[in-house]
Amino acid sequence: MKTEKLTTEIARAAELLRGGGLVAVPTETVYGLACDGLNEAAVERIYEVKGRPPVKPLSLMVPGPEAMARCCADVPEAAYRLAERFWPGPLTLVLKAKPEIPAIVRAGGGTVGLRCPDHPLTLALLRETGLPFAAPSANPSGAPSPKTAQEVLAYFDGEIEAVLDGGACELGKESTLISLAETPFRVLRQGALPAEEIADALVDGMTLIGITGGSGSGKTTVLRLLERQGALVIDCDALYHELLETERSLLDELDAAFPGAVREGQLDRKRLAARVFSDPEALARLNAIAHRHVSDAVQARLRAHAMAGGKLAAVDAIELISSGLAGRCTRTLAVTAPRETRLKRIMARDGLSRAEAELRIDAQHDDSYFSERCSAVLHNDGSEAELTEQFDRWMKETGLWTN
Repeated sequence: MKTEKLTTEIARAAELLRGGGLVAVPTETVYGLACDGLNEAAVERIYEVKGRPPVKPLSLMVPGPEAMARCCADVPEAAYRLAERFWPGPLTLVLKAKPEIPAIVRAGGGTVGLRCPDHPLTLALLRETGLPFAAPSANPSGAPSPKTAQEVLAYFDGEIEAVLDGGACELGKESTLISLAETPFRVLRQGALPAEEIADALVDGMTLIGITGGSGSGKTTVLRLLERQGALVIDCDALYHELLETERSLLDELDAAFPGAVREGQLDRKRLAARVFSDPEALARLNAIAHRHVSDAVQARLRAHAMAGGKLAAVDAIELISSGLAGRCTRTLAVTAPRETRLKRIMARDGLSRAEAELRIDAQHDDSYFSERCSAVLHNDGSEAELTEQFDRWMKETGLWTN
């Protein structure tokens, strides 16, 4: 067999593939060895030529997200979100396969991987044929993946019908493989696309509610109500205290910024509070340090929730607006309460004197600050039952109600 070297001859490459031939094709990662993914005999040849164990399934190259409905069943919303963000690109999505996908492609399993390559020649070829391509890397199993047409020919000259020369592959690293066939979602192979970017894209598709308001306003009650709706809830104040116990770098920064505030590896909270609540510049320094560490920790928790299939989350932060967290939220909700009610709650909750509680409230924004900057307001000036009724009404009005 003479292996043809093609450059712009898309029609010829399509003819060979429709006839059951093998054509090596370029992608942004490495060259793939392609065939008609619905032709069992052609797929068998790929296993033979590569020396690939039959227990290893093959992924399919497709021209775009529209192929999911053709090849896969029960496609989750997350798959379309990731395809919208990263296709064409180095991401393979593993989904439940439809019965028409040959068993040899699936290696007898119930899933199939889909990949939309970011290379104009291969995308043109996919559209020309109208076929999904079974297309593992164009190398013998165990050998380095080829990044040029010449490297493909060094492996398979005379054994495959053609190689479509699209120049050197830019990334030189295989695609990242993630399974969305069940929850939690799992990264099966770390490739050219970082797992954190995938998780961040899923977080961006989540409904994230930002809760804010002064101390003692009743934000924790609203968080509990959201938790009953299946939301991941993150109390930034509680998270900050947790980080003070677990993250040494945070304590080191606080010790450097406020000498004497950290004693024997522990933060002296009352000593620090007495220093910053009467000094706006010191409070701004403290907030800058805390916001950065808390923001990173919030994102880590949101990533984990998104990878578990979560679609709803809420974050409670008194500095939701100034910290920048509000800009990441789908909706923002202010919780307000009368000053005297807040004072009593803070004194009982934190063991503070009235003077200490007043100092804390006076260092915070007033209710109008939160109300004017949030998309909705809950006025917690009555009983918990009345607050719950307000919350339920808001959830129904926004379409977030699930119970």
